[in-house]
Amino acid sequence: MKTLLLLLATVCVLPVAAQIRGYNIQVNVVPDHQDWTYKVGETATFRISVTKSATPLAGAVIDYEAGPEMYQDVKKTAVVLKDGTLTVKGKMSKPGFYRVDVKTTIGGKEYKGACSAAFSPEQLKPTTVNPADFDQFWQNAISEARHTDLNPTKRLLPERCTKDVNVYEVSFQNVRWGSRTYGILCEPVKPGKYPALLRVPGAGVRPYGGDIYTASKGAVTLEIGIHGIPVTMQQSVYDDLGQGALNGYWEFGMDNRDKSYYKHVVLGCIRALDYIEQYTPWNGKELGVTGSSQGGFLSLATAGLDRRITFYAPVHAALCDHTASLKGVACGWPHYFYWNKGKGMEKQIETSRYYDGVNFARRITNAQTGWFSFGYNDDVVPPTTAWATYNIVKGPKSITPYQQTAHFWYQEQWDEWENWLLTQMNIKP
Repeated sequence: MKTLLLLLATVCVLPVAAQIRGYNIQVNVVPDHQDWTYKVGETATFRISVTKSATPLAGAVIDYEAGPEMYQDVKKTAVVLKDGTLTVKGKMSKPGFYRVDVKTTIGGKEYKGACSAAFSPEQLKPTTVNPADFDQFWQNAISEARHTDLNPTKRLLPERCTKDVNVYEVSFQNVRWGSRTYGILCEPVKPGKYPALLRVPGAGVRPYGGDIYTASKGAVTLEIGIHGIPVTMQQSVYDDLGQGALNGYWEFGMDNRDKSYYKHVVLGCIRALDYIEQYTPWNGKELGVTGSSQGGFLSLATAGLDRRITFYAPVHAALCDHTASLKGVACGWPHYFYWNKGKGMEKQIETSRYYDGVNFARRITNAQTGWFSFGYNDDVVPPTTAWATYNIVKGPKSITPYQQTAHFWYQEQWDEWENWLLTQMNIKP
């Protein structure tokens, strides 16, 4: 009895914390095709509802915009949902995405919902020009960078190691003496030769933890940063850089292809493959690259430039089809020419072609296998650009859109991605 009372007393004083997850009030926008896909000329019907505790909220007042994504031409305000629902119709006369954005304010708080329906997306084509000297420019840049020795460093991070994986912070020289790329290398403890995976980052300035999970399955993984700084510092250092010296880095040097910030970033990915080949227990066969958003672009760039890559997986890839907005079509992040329509930006337009994911994707070969995934509701990386980029690839490929996602992942999407990567390395998921 005393033991039971003691257990009950202990339970009563233990802190119990409930997680905050989602909102009780939801703005729902749902198309009448389950796959969110239509043919050009068909009409899509969108059902809008505002729910509270999953029940339609009668009398809700909404504003909504509808039309081709990033160029919506229908705008309605103060629409009352008498029974909690509203139907909106839309159609496209050419391939693309028709987007409906809805917002409402309840109790002083704004809630939003969206839906983008695809119209013959397999027919989408990118707009960017393929420079005649694109290959020569990048071959020369890679050759010049390799004149600088990698001169690698490697520091064990014992607090991150597991019984199966050794974890290191590594660095190697990039485009010139003293210019370094830093990353987290994870290697299986068991001696042997392994497939390898390069993980490339999304936009921002942050530390990195490394891909210990994939390494524990039997692979060498290298997760790199792009800013030439160590990736194990305190978060406050990265916050200060992100708001200071590196704020808006994606626009640095965009009027000169040799001074673009992304030149050393792309070359850093190639030098990372050099590091994997020379300084890790890679088996010399399976070598992949993957990343999301900016990392999706870098995956395309790495695969397009380097034949050592055997598989690649870009997820909602940014920096694709920059010039689409000059033709009134949704363009990829960072939307360089969306607001100013490219006026007075001829040098930036020319430079952008050397840093467009589409032009790297054109160079992917039949010896490389790709897996593409993105969301139809993404307003950072429009699905128009994601589909057009996918369509331009001629090698073996597959596509798995998760329609309702915006610029984030669903768990099922993450699991499918990880399992696909393992399968490409001949590792059982």
